[in-house]
Amino acid sequence: MRLAILGNAGSGKSTLAAALAAAEDLPCLDLDTVAWEPDQPAVPRDESLALADVHTFCGGSDRWVVEGCYATLITAALAHTPRLLFLNPGLEVCLANCRARPWEPHKYASQQAQDANLPSLLSWVAEYHTRSGPMSLAAHQACFASYAGPKRELRSLPSAPDLDADLLSWLR
Repeated sequence: MRLAILGNAGSGKSTLAAALAAAEDLPCLDLDTVAWEPDQPAVPRDESLALADVHTFCGGSDRWVVEGCYATLITAALAHTPRLLFLNPGLEVCLANCRARPWEPHKYASQQAQDANLPSLLSWVAEYHTRSGPMSLAAHQACFASYAGPKRELRSLPSAPDLDADLLSWLR
């Protein structure tokens, strides 16, 4: 099983990836960990380094999950012919998920630091339909449309503990 999950911040990518990784004993790559400088979530890494990390991760195993909002990095993972899930549950779901997000220690030194960034995150998430670049809806739709491999767009999310049997069957 190889799976790439693409979508806006708050769309459920990390939650779904973690549930699938646990259920299927898969290594999982959160693209935030290669896209940004360590311990500096607002400082982008050199893209060539991030792309190399994606190819190394995907080329190192036949079984994995990659998830993120970076169309360029997801496209790099698509070179390894995974199944592609585009999570597109709508703006209100994404905003609600961001507000309910548990502390992400791999991104922030503390819950307080993460909470301090929440207004900025919510503003950024709300711009999904209008912004340009590799983290925009337009870039995600183009990535999804151009991929010739197996793919699905989900407009509602399966419950993590009880993953949809049809989805699991498709993934296998």
